[in-house]
Amino acid sequence: MPRRKPQSAKQHKAQLQLKRAVKRGNIQPETSITSSRHGATVTEGGPSSRRLQSSFVKLSREFLDDAKRRALSVPLPRPIPAEIAVYPENFDVASNTLNVPRRPKWNYDMEKKQVEKNEEAVFAKWRCETDKVIAGWLDSKKTTVNPEDQGQTELANDFVLHPSPTHYEQNLEVWRQLWRVAEISQILMILLDSRCPPLHFPQSLHSYVTSLRPPRRIILVLTKVDISGVARSAAWSKYLLANYPDVRVVQVESYVEREIGAGQGKRKLFDPHIPSAFKLTLVEALKAAHEDLCTPPVHARENEERSKGWRPTVRPVVDWEAVLTAGGDAGKEIGGALAPQLEATPVVDEDSVDFLTVGVIGQPNVGKSSLLNALFGTRRVKASRTPGKTKHFQTLFWTSHVRLVDCPGLVFPNFIPIEMQVLAGVLPIAQVASIPSCVHHALIYLPLERIFGLVHPNAKVEETEDKRTWRQGTRVAKKTEIYWTAMDVMTAFATLKGWVTAKAGRPDVNRAGNHILRILAEGRIKWAFWPPGTQIAQEDESEGAGIWIQSNEETLDYDGSGEDADGSDHTPAVEENPNESDDTGSIHEPVRNLGMLNEGRFGALALDDSDESDDQSTQMDDEENHQSDERR
Repeated sequence: MPRRKPQSAKQHKAQLQLKRAVKRGNIQPETSITSSRHGATVTEGGPSSRRLQSSFVKLSREFLDDAKRRALSVPLPRPIPAEIAVYPENFDVASNTLNVPRRPKWNYDMEKKQVEKNEEAVFAKWRCETDKVIAGWLDSKKTTVNPEDQGQTELANDFVLHPSPTHYEQNLEVWRQLWRVAEISQILMILLDSRCPPLHFPQSLHSYVTSLRPPRRIILVLTKVDISGVARSAAWSKYLLANYPDVRVVQVESYVEREIGAGQGKRKLFDPHIPSAFKLTLVEALKAAHEDLCTPPVHARENEERSKGWRPTVRPVVDWEAVLTAGGDAGKEIGGALAPQLEATPVVDEDSVDFLTVGVIGQPNVGKSSLLNALFGTRRVKASRTPGKTKHFQTLFWTSHVRLVDCPGLVFPNFIPIEMQVLAGVLPIAQVASIPSCVHHALIYLPLERIFGLVHPNAKVEETEDKRTWRQGTRVAKKTEIYWTAMDVMTAFATLKGWVTAKAGRPDVNRAGNHILRILAEGRIKWAFWPPGTQIAQEDESEGAGIWIQSNEETLDYDGSGEDADGSDHTPAVEENPNESDDTGSIHEPVRNLGMLNEGRFGALALDDSDESDDQSTQMDDEENHQSDERR
């Protein structure tokens, strides 16, 4: 509760009189900010911290119940088939029916309220149409899914009644950020996670960026190449160039491992950095796109009069050598010494003519802010593991001729189930309600029980000796087959970590599932899909590995570092929280002494007590035997 403010008797009397007058109806109550036990409540029309907060549709109770039953009852396919590592060709084949909302036409003579009112009307209509299309897609999934073909249990008949929905951005303020960035940019860099690029470049986004007028030059940037690997990244580059011949595709890395210092421990630390080869490729792509913008179009080149009167809409001369060598001093602040200086006789034209504007757009958690920090060689914008950390578009000057605009991440409309969106790290884990369903989906592609070295919960149950007498040939065979479910994996992981509920002392499966999803989203377990149509040789892929990328490097750390609160400022480039525990071992080897984890903090004392009690019982037995011998 807030601290009480001291007041005089006169002030207290006036306050009581005002309160009584309000009750009688003689005075209207004040509409100021009122406090409550949950914090201050802002009156209507005041500023709100959630104005730029991403919003999604709420999941139904029926779907959440089916997700829990699916995680509890449906056995996982083991071993994982090798063809599951290839991204399906028709995963989002019907996504061309979805689109991105477009800003209505406006001019400088219109008032602000009129412009906002038009935007709200267009956005409301778009949301209604999009919801109808998604509802039809869900209805088609209900009728086309055949439980017998899925190879699931009898309970699958209930699961198909509530197929997995999809999420997309439903906050108008976030879409306005994209509209502003698209309007002021001449070149758009669309960042795609190299682990699954088609998921981050849906047909709705492609249709939007290609319909902008005047046309923008598009560059597809594959991020997190260090996670997906060289082979998969190269395969995805060829796939994107084959399907989008009018765009350029480049690959980047945004972090480099920091040298281990004294007292650092086993945990790896990373700093923002882009290798020189990747930076050169990116700058060359920007240079080629700038040359295209400075070249007259075909209709202007065919007509001499039009060719003479044609002028580019961007700055015609850019010092690309300065862009390539720009370091940590670039982008320090806007309007300072590094900002573009106007000439003595300024040109009466738009600001975009004075410099080249490059917009950086994409879905959440694809590495937009991390790429900007890597280009500058130091931290310029805030980056975090939590998707959607950037709330407002930010403008940074790379050089005096080139500026970069960081757009907040948006979840674009697409026919992708929510489980796949969570696996790709598009949605914040703290806002995901269907944790069991997402873990079950991840286990279809990844052998997490093998990666973590888990022991099946039923394997610890001691078999009681059957002392019954059986006739020959009538003895019932023992059931030795043990299959994994998503709930078994979460239970085993909670037991491994020693996480139990407060009252009942059962394994905390919700905390375990939340932590597993954070590990996958943060890339601490390397995984990636192959492009559609890839022929995978059996000898190239480990049996039952799925999309898991095995490496001979050091084992990864999967302790509490992934449990940062939503909105924390921990990034791979910043040291982890020193208060977090560092009690983990290998991520690829089974952890021994699971009994100690199950017994909790007093397990060691229990072992000592048991040893001491055994010694006392042995001594008492010896005394009894000695007394019996004397009696004889």
